[in-house]
Amino acid sequence: MKKYSTERIRNIAIVAHGGTGKTSLTEAMLYTSGAISKMGSVDGGSAVTDYDPEEIKRKISINAALAPCEWKNHKINIIDTPGYADFIGEVISALRVADGAIIVVCAVSGVEVQTERVWHLADEYDLPRLVFINRMDKENADFYQAMDMIRETFGVNVAPVQLPLGKESGFKGVIDLIKMTAVFSDGKSKEEEIPTDLKAEAEKYREKLIESVVEVDDKLLERYLEGEELTEEEIRTTLKTATLNRAVVPIFCGSAHKNLGISSLLDAIVEIMPSPMEGREIKGINPKTQKEEIRKHSEKEPLTASVFKSVADPYVGKLTFLRVYSGVLHADSTVHNSSRGKRERIGHLFFMQGKNQIETRDVPAGDIAAVPKLNETFTGDTLCDEGKLIKLQPLTLPEPVISVAIEPKTKGDEEKLSTSLTRLAEEDLTLRVRRDHETRQTIVSGVGDMHLEVTIDHLRRKFGVEATLSTPKIPYKETVLASAKAQGKYKRQTGGRGQYGDAWIEVEPLPRGAGYEFVDKIVGGAIPKQYIPAVEKGLKEALEGGVLAGYPVIDVKVTVYDGSFHPVDSSDMAFKIAGSMALKKAILGANPILLEPIMKVEVIVPEEYMGDVIGDLSGKRGKILGMEPRGRNQVIKALVPLAEIAKYATQLRSITHGRGTYGMEFSHYEQVPGDIAQKIIEEAKKEE
Repeated sequence: MKKYSTERIRNIAIVAHGGTGKTSLTEAMLYTSGAISKMGSVDGGSAVTDYDPEEIKRKISINAALAPCEWKNHKINIIDTPGYADFIGEVISALRVADGAIIVVCAVSGVEVQTERVWHLADEYDLPRLVFINRMDKENADFYQAMDMIRETFGVNVAPVQLPLGKESGFKGVIDLIKMTAVFSDGKSKEEEIPTDLKAEAEKYREKLIESVVEVDDKLLERYLEGEELTEEEIRTTLKTATLNRAVVPIFCGSAHKNLGISSLLDAIVEIMPSPMEGREIKGINPKTQKEEIRKHSEKEPLTASVFKSVADPYVGKLTFLRVYSGVLHADSTVHNSSRGKRERIGHLFFMQGKNQIETRDVPAGDIAAVPKLNETFTGDTLCDEGKLIKLQPLTLPEPVISVAIEPKTKGDEEKLSTSLTRLAEEDLTLRVRRDHETRQTIVSGVGDMHLEVTIDHLRRKFGVEATLSTPKIPYKETVLASAKAQGKYKRQTGGRGQYGDAWIEVEPLPRGAGYEFVDKIVGGAIPKQYIPAVEKGLKEALEGGVLAGYPVIDVKVTVYDGSFHPVDSSDMAFKIAGSMALKKAILGANPILLEPIMKVEVIVPEEYMGDVIGDLSGKRGKILGMEPRGRNQVIKALVPLAEIAKYATQLRSITHGRGTYGMEFSHYEQVPGDIAQKIIEEAKKEE
């Protein structure tokens, strides 16, 4: 692949709801442009960008994948992204480094849940976009209905640049409203006269297209209103301006499966979509001065590159995907990782086409490439020249919302599991791994059920680790509501030196969140000073193990106020056991209760689902704190017990048909209602 200057590069993310044909569209674009000699398929497991074994098995995209092609002396970096909500992190990473987006809409189903989400993500990145209405050859395909749905859902000025020639099984091409020609295909695109019965419709929509775009150019608008005919070039140039200003969303149509409308789409990417030079300004912070730095999209500027994806593979090694924003990245060079303050050696550089590597010596400003074997660089990091430091804003990715406990099937694989999970978490920033020391479980958190399923499959396939999943234990606590005193006396005689320890303690409740307090009120040497630490150690161990159901005891004050000792038989061990015995007796007499973690939950849903969501939260013992509007949605704030909301991601998706999202954080501990507490205690006793 030859080197292209920055103005001749197009970085385009293809985004959509799952099942609309994004990967098939990518395949058709690669084939039409000559990048591949034969079209693969998702069902056949031969698509260029769905090469991961999990993608082939599930017949869905899981990873954002690069696939460059060349068209009319331009390089188009296509980034094919997943369409399922569980892998939204990959979509966000792709949009971060793209200069424009193609939003694929199915001609049969129209705008769907994930269409809305990716549209709003493109808004967040201020990306110009065009819509490709795909699957025009399918039964019940309706171009005009899909276009109306786009207009109504997003409130945008849509401008069809094409109309379909036929529909469903009779779909055979498109009408180009700028050239006013019919573009057919019988393996190779050919232009003909528009059929007579469609000319009036084409004229009507051409007028609408011109009316939509001339509003961005006062001189052109004036000429148009005076009845002057505009040239093709003027319409195309103004359409580009309107698209880049996001005043208009151009609409194209076709069938990826039948390879219809694809050459026109490639033309549009080159003619309408922005080059990197027309993209967003490069802003960052100098990590030394903490002052803002601005770079131009130019090869003459210092190097600025952003890592948007990492792939860990035990056989191939680590592959780091990055976009060069300014300057030129050279093979066999040294760069500075400003995010971590480390130097990195760049060895080889590759342009990636799916899993295939095309080696290059240089990556100019605006281009996207991959670097193997970087040890100190991870997703979200910035690479730059050592003498010209800049650090770009890191990626903002969604917080995980569903958690499972994980353990290896084979004993002795604990360390291998831990290392493998760490590698996967470095690759996927929406995956979190932590050790819960209270429940003694390893917890893996992700964006959804399928996200976690794929993680387990990757563990097995990439790292040879078989693992089992379970619902994480709820970290309940125990405490007391009253005060009580108790004696712990440990006495053992076994011939020769015995064991003797005797301690009297008092347990009292403390305010919620106060923790644990130990008070030594021994007077007159009832317990010698050297044994007090042993008593406290026994108390702490007993607090950790609890009394009711084996959960840690919190928010208590423990006072040791009396005791006795034996000059020969007393020992640290004896007083530690005495302290533990005294505490267990005292807690049982101090009205012990179970506490549960309460989470502060924020649910974002369209207004029509608000009643259902509030009702569901109330049924989970939730306390609704309030509601407030946010854009087109409503935000519901509530306090909900963790035990009731542990699997909320799946439930919310069901209630809101995938349109609701939520986040939660720990708030405080509260007493578990009596009937529920009794069940928890009984379960704990059974486990023992």
